[in-house]
Amino acid sequence: MPLAITKTPKCYVGGAFIRSESGRVAPLNDADGNFFANIPLCTRKDLRNAVEAAAKAGAGWAKRSPYNRAQILYRLAEMLEARSAEMAAVTSAREVRAAVERIVHYAGWADKYEQVLGSVNPVASSHFNFTVTEPVGIVGILAPEEAPLLALITLILPVITGGNSVIALASRKSPYPAILLGEMLATSDLPGGVVNLLTGDRKDMLPTFATHEHIRAIAAVADLADATALQQGASDSVKVVKIHSPDTDWYSSIHDSPYAIRDFTEAKTVWHPIGA
Repeated sequence: MPLAITKTPKCYVGGAFIRSESGRVAPLNDADGNFFANIPLCTRKDLRNAVEAAAKAGAGWAKRSPYNRAQILYRLAEMLEARSAEMAAVTSAREVRAAVERIVHYAGWADKYEQVLGSVNPVASSHFNFTVTEPVGIVGILAPEEAPLLALITLILPVITGGNSVIALASRKSPYPAILLGEMLATSDLPGGVVNLLTGDRKDMLPTFATHEHIRAIAAVADLADATALQQGASDSVKVVKIHSPDTDWYSSIHDSPYAIRDFTEAKTVWHPIGA
């Protein structure tokens, strides 16, 4: 009988697979209660390293054309669909299908949201005045325990569609879908460092997510206590904080709105002289 080789899951940071800086792991059991794998327990140091990786990748990603970002997102949807059976084994076929469809949806918005969020402004002078959007920078994401793939994807998509980079903390209860997603990202066309995926305990890293000055916005699924801690910690560095309820329906079409992209962009108004 061939020897079964237990997989060693790793987090995806800066385009590479890493173990936790602390070396700590937590056992993950399968549906039958049998040991499945050891999941890295990332620390604040891992989070700070991920911020550096996101900062290096962010500028180049923001300069990509919207059309190119759309192509890259669509390719990610293809890759997830190709490994849908493997992903469905650790989530559900329904969740994988919804995640694929959501990626395709945002791929379609990537070169169109500017027409919705930007504007041409009438002014009482000889100027052409218009408003465009710009990415805010690095965005921290805290995913919920439930819908570990769909919720994570739904939180990430509007952020990267708008040209930002991401550091996401996956579900503590069901982290393995994020591990598989990292493997797909590593072989996709998305530049390394644009999306960084960490696993571990929220209580250990939430304060750093809230207070790190280079994280410019946060999207989190949080209860009242965690939401308060995030908002208080983010106040010193004036972060955007978007809180989702733990009972959010991640399958709802409300998450397909381009206005989710607006939460992680800034408005830039340009004045251009015209006439004599």
